[in-house]
Amino acid sequence: MKLGKGMSAALFTLLLLAAPLIGHAQGDSSDSSSSNYGECSGEMINPISDVCWECIFPISIGSTPIVSGDNADPPNPGNLICTCPAPPPLFVSVGISVGFWEPARMADVVRKPYCFPGLGGMQLDAGVESGMGDSYSTDGETHTGTWHVHWYIYPLLYLLNMITDSVCKDSESFDIAYITELDPTWLDDELGFILNPEAVLFANPIAQAACAADCIAASVHLPIDPLFWCAGCQGSMYPLGGRVQAHVGSIQSSLLAVERMNYKLHRQLFAKDTSGPEALCGSTVNPIIEKSSYRSQLTNPVAMSMGRFGCNPYGRTTTFYETKKEIPVVGEDFSYLVWRKRNCCVRY
Repeated sequence: MKLGKGMSAALFTLLLLAAPLIGHAQGDSSDSSSSNYGECSGEMINPISDVCWECIFPISIGSTPIVSGDNADPPNPGNLICTCPAPPPLFVSVGISVGFWEPARMADVVRKPYCFPGLGGMQLDAGVESGMGDSYSTDGETHTGTWHVHWYIYPLLYLLNMITDSVCKDSESFDIAYITELDPTWLDDELGFILNPEAVLFANPIAQAACAADCIAASVHLPIDPLFWCAGCQGSMYPLGGRVQAHVGSIQSSLLAVERMNYKLHRQLFAKDTSGPEALCGSTVNPIIEKSSYRSQLTNPVAMSMGRFGCNPYGRTTTFYETKKEIPVVGEDFSYLVWRKRNCCVRY
């Protein structure tokens, strides 16, 4: 359920002030939850030490990178000079096409309902019961994971006042934008089918076999956008919910929940495209996610803030970096910083 922007500041303040009281008021219910899943724990992102600032690269002007980086970059608009509509008397403004990556969203992926590791391990009681997350074996070999996701608007470059051009900056404020505990379709695949009826087209061995190519492409370079039903090495994008049928490991499984959540928000027209020629003058609506325009960075329980795998394209295998990223009892819930590609027209 998406929360209104006008509620964001007041809600965030209320959550911070109410956290100690809520935790005390939960009493036996909270203790029962923690006995099964451990205490809700986590840390808020430190923008200096926990953010992989190398992930902002490459930076390009037109189609030419001026600062390279270790991560692959999707194509940038070929035109160096760009124009955007402007108010009278000019009507048109002229600028330069620029491309970069921005940390724009954050996601908690949790087994414990209403546990917010991205807010310092805050455990809330919203008064609405929700299914518990878990990971378990269905036949002794096949493992299934169940996750809840909290999606935050987190325009870090704007919050740090690093971008001043109005076309390039995301002027949204920090907001808890979506909580799957309040979404009845998230853990109910049959209800979720209403939002994504095309899932039936890809529930076959041939369509799923194509995801092997997406896995290889994402691990080596970038995911294959036309294979939108694939989440690379993480599995299938469908159904757009928190039940992961192929739970290989907690990092892989929780990442798939993040990628599905992002796709779900595109399908519901809450998330928008910010890259490509069409986005130079502002974000555009696209109900199909462009996977190559996103990267994910683990921030909780272990912040990956540097190195070759500091941030990773959607679908890349987690085998390269998942070791020692899950801590039993106190570190089984995760937070991710979501980076997105931004193309914009920087005006004179």
